[in-house]
Amino acid sequence: MVINTNTNAVEAASSLQRSSAMLSKSLARLSSGSKIINPSDDAAGLAVSEKLEAQNARVLAARTNTQNAMSMLHTTDGFLQGMMQTLNRMSELSMMTRDITKNDSDKALYTQEFDQLKDQLRSVVGANEPAWTIDGEPIGTFNGISLFGDRGDLPTVVGATGDQFMNIPAMNLKDSDSYFAQLLTDSNGLSVAGTSTIAHLTATIQEIAENRSEIGSLQSRLEFVDTQLVTQSQNLESANSRIRDVDVAEESTRLAKYQILVQSGTSMLTQANSLPETVLRLLN
Repeated sequence: MVINTNTNAVEAASSLQRSSAMLSKSLARLSSGSKIINPSDDAAGLAVSEKLEAQNARVLAARTNTQNAMSMLHTTDGFLQGMMQTLNRMSELSMMTRDITKNDSDKALYTQEFDQLKDQLRSVVGANEPAWTIDGEPIGTFNGISLFGDRGDLPTVVGATGDQFMNIPAMNLKDSDSYFAQLLTDSNGLSVAGTSTIAHLTATIQEIAENRSEIGSLQSRLEFVDTQLVTQSQNLESANSRIRDVDVAEESTRLAKYQILVQSGTSMLTQANSLPETVLRLLN
């Protein structure tokens, strides 16, 4: 029995310190919801988790790209749908001029409406010098991108690696070879009462219908891409959660354990500190 060194108290204090440290860590995990408070908690897991988070961020960005491309295609299709309605009305007007009961005044009104509808189509696609001119910027744009001009193809990133592309092809309705552009060019003589106007309008409607079909196929593919990206993001989040997120039920059990150990360790340290008092009895 010695006085200077109380080995029992030293051991009890060491155990209490370890239990207190584990209790603090358990409290930190439960309060933050994360198993990894410090890199030392799981160095390898932290590295994997950081890579998963970065990959998921890229997936979400690719999904944003996909959704923006879908919005642009929806806008394009909306304009094409309006063009179809305009062309249908123009073909109707052209047919009505062939009514033998209509006089010249009636036909002049049809001509006026026909020309106004032609100007409306021009305003959507924009000027095409010298074939036709309009005032102001074309209506058919999306965030400054011309939807119906000679803009070139648009490669859209649809994957997390950055090298997975889906091409959005150009739709140049101002191309002189297109029926649409030829309709809007006054020098072609396609007036409301022209002999070849109805046939040309029929071909133009078919051309716009084919463009809408192409837009539809692109939209369908982008919808599948979006679904795949959502699934990929969900799986990445699940994998990262298993590494990083705390199991509350399991950690609560540890918390109760360490609370008991701290309480019992404190009590035992008190007991160990009182043991040297027995030396006084021997000295007395």
